[in-house]
Amino acid sequence: MDKRRPDQVFCLGDLVGYNIWPNEVIRILRERGIPTIAGNYDYGIGRSSDDCGCAYKTDEEKANGAVSISFTNQIIQPAERQYLRGLPKHIRLEFEPNDGDPLHVLFVHGSPRKINEYLFEDRDEKSLLRILEGANADVLCFGHTHKPYHRVLNSGTDVEPHFRHAINIGSVGKPKDGDPRGGYVLLHLDATGSVRRSDSLRVEFVRFEYDVEKAARAVEDSPLPDAYAMALRVGK
Repeated sequence: MDKRRPDQVFCLGDLVGYNIWPNEVIRILRERGIPTIAGNYDYGIGRSSDDCGCAYKTDEEKANGAVSISFTNQIIQPAERQYLRGLPKHIRLEFEPNDGDPLHVLFVHGSPRKINEYLFEDRDEKSLLRILEGANADVLCFGHTHKPYHRVLNSGTDVEPHFRHAINIGSVGKPKDGDPRGGYVLLHLDATGSVRRSDSLRVEFVRFEYDVEKAARAVEDSPLPDAYAMALRVGK
């Protein structure tokens, strides 16, 4: 990201869990002054809870998850826990293009309605539009599923369109789309853009190499379940 030199950087949460470096991750974000919102895992650890708000589907996943949140609660330091407790639920921005309409951008973790609601790519268009309209968001950026996508939706008419963008930013270090590389999103805003044009916003999904094996071995050398190491290696 330093090489790409974005104007602003934001983090949409879930800094901790499933690995051994929660304190280090938090310290990097604080040192860089990166505005950050709370993910469901951050919310739980910030309050010393044994519930991360995760939707585990099997008994094995639940058991592994219990080990992860217990381990994270054990190693998190007081200052870092306090930081997590104070994170906001969302960040809202408003951009004013030179000749266009104001562009309302909302950053959340799961959805505007709930920190751990999953907005998958195949969600019904009308349902997704209701969420964006209800949140007054022309651009809604979120994570939680760890699967990146971009959908452009028209909440207006063919004659008077109003394009809205639903953007799942994926995951920096725990992707679930089958690509083990890290990932983030760059938003390119058109200075003369308008909600009347679908191309006023360009979304670039960036993937980068990092030492996945080092992260996986750190899991295997810790009390965390080995399944989390394999998930990193295969991007699942």
